[in-house]
Amino acid sequence: MSHRILVVDDEENIRHLVQSALRFEGMDTASAANGRDAIDLVREYRPDLIVLDVMMPNLDGFEVLRRLRHSGTATPVIFLTARGEFDDRVRGLTEGATDYISKPFSVAELILRIRLRLGDAVPSTTLRCADLEVDTKTMIVRRGDCRVELSKTEFNLLCFLLRNTGRVLSREQILEYVWTPEYRGDRSVVDTYISYLRKKLDRGDPKLIHTVRGVGFCLRAES
Repeated sequence: MSHRILVVDDEENIRHLVQSALRFEGMDTASAANGRDAIDLVREYRPDLIVLDVMMPNLDGFEVLRRLRHSGTATPVIFLTARGEFDDRVRGLTEGATDYISKPFSVAELILRIRLRLGDAVPSTTLRCADLEVDTKTMIVRRGDCRVELSKTEFNLLCFLLRNTGRVLSREQILEYVWTPEYRGDRSVVDTYISYLRKKLDRGDPKLIHTVRGVGFCLRAES
């Protein structure tokens, strides 16, 4: 049975982004646009974890969490908010939050923290495909015997491709995972960074990064 995650945020684009990412990871999701609906949904949906915004009209996230804990609900709560000041973090954790992530945020980091809080196995820090090896902890990338230097965005893009080896990823999926939700630029930025990776990683054989015309991109060893 898949995990059930309740996403609470008054911004529709954030709800859509987080829900899409969670469903892509095989989780079941529900969402609420305000605190009052969130409290009702907790009773009906019985989520395994709640991703909760702080700055919402009428009933903010702190008050939602306070009411849930007062009613005896012990569901893990991860605050996802633009209020990242130290005092806000302390208040959130004091009120009973499990974790606190500031916006803008990395979707990959959010997924990892959700899995950690749910007790899922943490993925290995080493990602491989053919003679390509990436250590996600040290950020060291090697292709064969050669070390490859990547920018932070190139590295995040490569890790996302590697974690989905053999799977075709659309530009929209890549944008949602690698760039922040606040990104409003041209989606051709994905093609630009795919080109950067190819120049650094695919100078020899086998070619690893493939374009699936009209769909997106795929990392795999075979041609």
